[in-house]
Amino acid sequence: MLAKLARELPIVDGMLYEPKWDGFRCIAFRDGSEVELGSRNERPLTRYFPELVEPIRASFPPRAVVDGEIVIAGAHGLDFNALLQRIHPAASRVAMLAEATPASFVAFDLLALGERDLRGEPFSARRALLEEALGGCDAPVHLTPSTTDPTVASDWFSRFEGAGLDGVVAKRPDLSYREGERVMAKVKHERTADCAVAGFRWHKSGGVVGSLLLGLFDEAGVLHHVGVSASFTAARRRELVDELAPYRPTTLEGHPWAAWSELEHDGDNSGRKPGAPSRWNAGKNLSWEPVNLDLVCEVAYDHLQGDRFRHATTFRRWRPDRRPESCTYAQLDVAVPAELESVFRA
Repeated sequence: MLAKLARELPIVDGMLYEPKWDGFRCIAFRDGSEVELGSRNERPLTRYFPELVEPIRASFPPRAVVDGEIVIAGAHGLDFNALLQRIHPAASRVAMLAEATPASFVAFDLLALGERDLRGEPFSARRALLEEALGGCDAPVHLTPSTTDPTVASDWFSRFEGAGLDGVVAKRPDLSYREGERVMAKVKHERTADCAVAGFRWHKSGGVVGSLLLGLFDEAGVLHHVGVSASFTAARRRELVDELAPYRPTTLEGHPWAAWSELEHDGDNSGRKPGAPSRWNAGKNLSWEPVNLDLVCEVAYDHLQGDRFRHATTFRRWRPDRRPESCTYAQLDVAVPAELESVFRA
């Protein structure tokens, strides 16, 4: 079951509010001694998070299916990059990371208990059963906080951002579990930033622009690849081809990311660069085309993960009044760090 974006917290009697966790969505199954973890798209996750098997076996009822999130707590809150490192083919590396950066499982819905399929039950009933089943669980298994008080939810929205959470989810108490439907509401942080456009990727359909590659300068004057803007209509993708054409160079000489193209040519796919391989889809084409460093665009984003945008940004407009050199990290709002433990205690 999914959520659709809302810009304001819905205020409805009986509405239940929860923090929005920033991790890997996971359905956890326990059947006696068997434990299996599956992603939102039904990809197996158990082998990537072996340290969760025994805690889930100890915390869950003998037969249960629980919807939740796998997260990793870092020094400054939730660390999504540490999660990405786990999607690795080598079992030895996964085992090493499981020891060095152990994951947690945060439960927020109960889909089956014993022989009972609970998906047709209202969420208020599922939540009550979840609290009964996991109310006494111990770390690294957690029961997500929940409240019916919109004032508390608003406080969570602002206070927990520094712990790496990216908003609040609102669920109607009468809501049955509806797979694949966006029937919950998620209220996420949104800000804007002016970014240098240093390249683009072609759309998978061919012949039109798929995404713009965004950059920000650090204090030393180095242009970092910080994310992409990819939410365009088909018509807008065609228009972007013509808009970018005058800025496409005949050579990479002088381009700030020229060295990355040389590394790709030599087969080096390490490091933070536009062509880095996707951990989720090894066959995805992430090759890119450079553009001269003359364009600036304003984008909307929710929050940062380290030194880059956590999710794809939304293109707002071109900024011909800005020079790329003025697009620095200094313009970004950074949430005050909060203790992640306070979220779990909530």
